[in-house]
Parts: sequence; C-alpha cells; structure tokens
Amino acid sequence: MEPIPFLSLSFQHNQIQHQVQDAINQVYKRSWFILGDELKAFENAFSQYSGATFCIGVGNGLDALTLSLQSLGLQKEDEVIVPAHTYIATWLAISKTGARIIPIEPEINTFNIDVTKVEGAITSRTRVILPVHLYGQACDMTTIDQLARKHNIFIVEDNAQAHGAKWLEKFTGSFGEINATSFYPTKNLGALGDGGAVTTFDEQKAAFVRRHRNYGFQEKNMCIDQGSNSRLDEIQAAVLRIKLTYLDEWNSMRREIATSYLKNLQGAGDIILPLSAKEAFHVYHQFVIRTNYRDQLKTFLADHNIETLIHYPVPPHLQPSYFDLGFKKGDFPLTERIAETALSLPIWPGMESDQVDRITEVINKFYR
Repeated sequence: MEPIPFLSLSFQHNQIQHQVQDAINQVYKRSWFILGDELKAFENAFSQYSGATFCIGVGNGLDALTLSLQSLGLQKEDEVIVPAHTYIATWLAISKTGARIIPIEPEINTFNIDVTKVEGAITSRTRVILPVHLYGQACDMTTIDQLARKHNIFIVEDNAQAHGAKWLEKFTGSFGEINATSFYPTKNLGALGDGGAVTTFDEQKAAFVRRHRNYGFQEKNMCIDQGSNSRLDEIQAAVLRIKLTYLDEWNSMRREIATSYLKNLQGAGDIILPLSAKEAFHVYHQFVIRTNYRDQLKTFLADHNIETLIHYPVPPHLQPSYFDLGFKKGDFPLTERIAETALSLPIWPGMESDQVDRITEVINKFYR
C-alpha cells in the first residue's frame, strides 16, 4: 500500500514551480543576493497581509524572537511569561536576552497558554507575555491584551506556526508590541531554507531590528550597535512572496482536512480531538490528537505505512539545556501529560481525501 508521509510539499511546489524558477532566475541575473529589492517587496507584502506597519525579514524564527525581545531592552532581572508547552526555540530566545523564564501551563484542549493562570504569575519584574499560537490556533488575545494593558507590560507573539490565523478577525502577529515568525520549510508559509521575520507597529523597534540583523549598521560603514548577522536573503524573499499569494488557499485546504478528521474520528476510542475557540480562525499547522495509547497507535499506523510525529516528546523544562532552572518532572503536569499522549497526524495542502479516509479508517480499526 502506498505510504502516506507525515508531510509532503509536492503539491505546493508543483503548483508554483514555474513562478519560483522564474523568480530565482531573476535574482540570479541581477546578482544582488542580500538586502535587495526582493526583500523589500516581500516585507511590504507580508506587513500588508498581517496588518502590521513594519515587517523586517531575518535569518530564522529564533533570531526573529531574540531580536524582538532584545528591542525591548530586557535586563537580567526581568521576567517573561511563556507557555510551558511550546517548541524549545521560544525559551531559547528568552535565555539569549538574559531574562528569566516564567512558564505557564497550557489549556489542555487547545494546547495554548492558559490565560486564566497568567495574571497569578505577574510580578513587579514581569516585562513581557509571550503567547505562542501553537499548531495554527490563535491564543486568547482578548484576555492577554487586557492583562498587558492592566499591568503595563509588553506582548511579543510567537507566530511561527500560525500564518493566516486570526483572533476575532484580526491576524495573529499584529497584536503585540513586536512579534516574531519563522518561515522554516514546513510552516504554513515556508521558504526553501531557513527564514524568519519580525512584525511591529513601532518605527523605533523596527529600526532596531533592521540594524541588529545587519551587524548593527545604521548606514554603510557606521555600526552603532553590537548586532548580529541574520538576514533573509533575496532568493528566499522572492519565493516567499510568491507563496504568500497562495497562503489563504492552502490554509483552506488544511481546514478541510481537519474537518474530515474531526468528523471521522469523533468517538474513536479514547481519542481527544483538538478544540478550536469560537473566536479563533484555526489554520491547522498541525492536527494533534491525544490518546493514552499514543505509542501503540503510532506503531500501528506505521505498520500501515502511515507516518506520524510527536510534538513535543520532551517539554522544555525537562530538557538538559534547562536543568539549571531547577525544574523537575511533575512541575508542569499538564504539559507533561500532553508530551506523553499527543500524536500529530499528516496534514498538508494537496492531501487527497482518500488518504484522509484511509488514516481515519486505520485509527478506527486500531480501537476496534
């Protein structure tokens, strides 16, 4: 039986192949590969799409988060509230600023940060709430915005997994003081390599990121900050600008696949299906179920040539790189429960309905 991969980019890349090849050829002919017109055009297009005033392309999602946080001038005693359940990059960006990580448990059915627990973690040293729009679903930005205003603290969004997602009809990546995203190839809007971007309404913070992505130069030969080297190159910008015009179409396909999963897996065994907040427009970067028989189900699907993944089997607080924070198993039980029970099913634009049906049939067979 034909294998079903966890992810295939073939449909997307076949659809835009000629456009991408033409765009790359144009960049090649111009022989201008860094900080050129293609980057400016993509930055303008992505800022208009997301509803932010400024977009600054950078080398990857981690750098986007790091530069966003650094633009706020965080100090070592400052605290950043962050989800306990997230990809490690979210924590790493905070660590690079020297600020303290304050983890918050997830709301277990949406996987996003539990906003009812945020205010209790706010202290006089809290400078930032860093929500992560995980798996393509927007966090409760109404409550987060209210808390940020009440306590006079910043919001920095991690929008790496939610291109095109909305909360109350407003795009994620346009709520915070400054926000970060990734264009890693597997994302809803993915480059042909590494890439990332920062979005903001603040001209000074945008200027900070522009300088710091390019060593700290304000103008040629005038380096006013000790910056870094993190620039979205011309070829990636050209490809992303093309892909951006297809993003809504591709997200619609993801939502159709998710709808089929939700229908066909309703009542299957002990599976807990992902919930969407009514205010959220979910773009399903991942479709994540939970089951007490996760490892057995994963093996059963693999035996039927169906590939799945686990996001994320080891939470950040249990990673060796964060042993110095003193966290131990049991400190964040909901996060650990998700790590032990979550399974991500295949989902990508161009996935055929018979592939979705086959996956759900095999899952139902497992429980029978």
